[in-house]
Amino acid sequence: MPDWGDLQVDQLRFMAARHRDETAYRDLDAGTALTFGGWEEQSNRLARGLVGRGVGRGDRVSIFLPAEEALRWIVAYAAVHKAGAVVVPTNTRLSPRELAVILGHCDGAAMVTCGALLPTALEVRSAVPSLGLIVSAGGDGHDILGYDDVLDTDASEFQVPVDLDDLADVMYTSGTTGLPKGVAVRHRNVAMIPNHEPQWTGTGWLHGAPMFTFAGIAFIYNPMKMGMVGCYLPKFDAGRWLELVEQERPTMTMLVPAMAELLVAHPEFESHDLSSLVAVSIGSAPLAPQTLVAMQERLPHATVSNSYGMTEAGPAYIVTPKEEVTRRIGSVGRPIPPMEIKIVDDAGEQCPAREVGELLTRMPGVQREYYRDADATAATWTADGWLRSGDLGYLDDDGFLYLAGRKKDLIIRGGHNVYPTDIEAVLHEHPAVREAAVVGVPHPVLGEDVAAFVVPKPGETVDAAGLQSFCAERLADYKRPRQVHFVDELPRNATGKVLKHRLAEGASTSTEQSGSTEQSGSTK
Repeated sequence: MPDWGDLQVDQLRFMAARHRDETAYRDLDAGTALTFGGWEEQSNRLARGLVGRGVGRGDRVSIFLPAEEALRWIVAYAAVHKAGAVVVPTNTRLSPRELAVILGHCDGAAMVTCGALLPTALEVRSAVPSLGLIVSAGGDGHDILGYDDVLDTDASEFQVPVDLDDLADVMYTSGTTGLPKGVAVRHRNVAMIPNHEPQWTGTGWLHGAPMFTFAGIAFIYNPMKMGMVGCYLPKFDAGRWLELVEQERPTMTMLVPAMAELLVAHPEFESHDLSSLVAVSIGSAPLAPQTLVAMQERLPHATVSNSYGMTEAGPAYIVTPKEEVTRRIGSVGRPIPPMEIKIVDDAGEQCPAREVGELLTRMPGVQREYYRDADATAATWTADGWLRSGDLGYLDDDGFLYLAGRKKDLIIRGGHNVYPTDIEAVLHEHPAVREAAVVGVPHPVLGEDVAAFVVPKPGETVDAAGLQSFCAERLADYKRPRQVHFVDELPRNATGKVLKHRLAEGASTSTEQSGSTEQSGSTK
């Protein structure tokens, strides 16, 4: 067995030595690919170039590249770590002001970007004094360095020494409300799968999450650790995804719930050959049970699981075993040891089985924290290492977790606790509904009332009264939505989570009377 190093890039070094000419990564839209040898050498050249231009150990380096630059993204990710620096994965949808707040908070020293995003990068540099070096693939002038010009001629192995307690990444949470917080990821707690010698299969792992997200970062090194090729789809389109699975024959894929819902609703969902898939992981947000059932019925020989994880929890993960998927519809599974979970009430006392409370998670020895934010860290992690997730849920008698929504999304209507996921699951059962989200809105007597935002399926007709009647047959009276808003799409963040605060704001401003049925147009 090889003498494994402890860094993520040690896995890349090993794969380049053992499987140099094998394809490591493919961009399915561009039709381009990167071998392990090419990935290793290009990242060595870029790492040397960054160090030669002043990037030091521990400096924060923003990777500000769009999905279309996936192969350059993963080269830069490895290069920054080889330079002993810290990656700041940066959301390309942020405004210059939002990006300046993030890079100002972490004192970003350098940025790797491209011509399409260079105007934003330059505006941010003018607002962030620490941001001195900009390396851009494309775009001229403006006192920047071209990507190819930074590459050193020496492609041999390169690594600035780092300790396991050194920062590897600072990942700013995309969040659904408020300012993002930077999750400090250290080399000792960055990996979800330990370095090892995999059995190389060369089969594909199809993925489409943005690289700057928790799910995207996990996709950089994990495929190789499973002996698989990373197959990246920069822009998700349900029809294109179905065609690719039939053509490319991947064995694994990761989806967010919004993608799964679009696939199930697609008119060609039943017609394409999806038999190559043996594992479909769906995560990052609650999934409608009806969608999970539809996916599992369509893929009877695959494990289709709704999993749970969060950036703050690091390599801790909750998954559903294949044999339990159809037996425990709605569950996101059980934790993978050594991860621990528990459900607590508002007083911090552990709840009995099937009682809803806040989910707490703990991963001994790999606790994360918020970067330069001691108060937020203390509010989120307990002294003995439990992470307050902010998610509501319950455990069944066998320890399987069921989510009930975000704690802040809990609706208290006339003294009754209303969990939006209960109502959303019912709305998703309606044959004319493609997507639905439920929020609480102010009510002068009840405190809060229930409002539903519904995206109808194309070509389907449904009205508020019909949906309310449908809900009345399946829900207690205090859970039934008294406002129904029809929208073209639900507002989402980069990881696919619905931005419910935007919906609540829209409902509050568009509704003047309580107890009425509302119908509105598009909410973006």
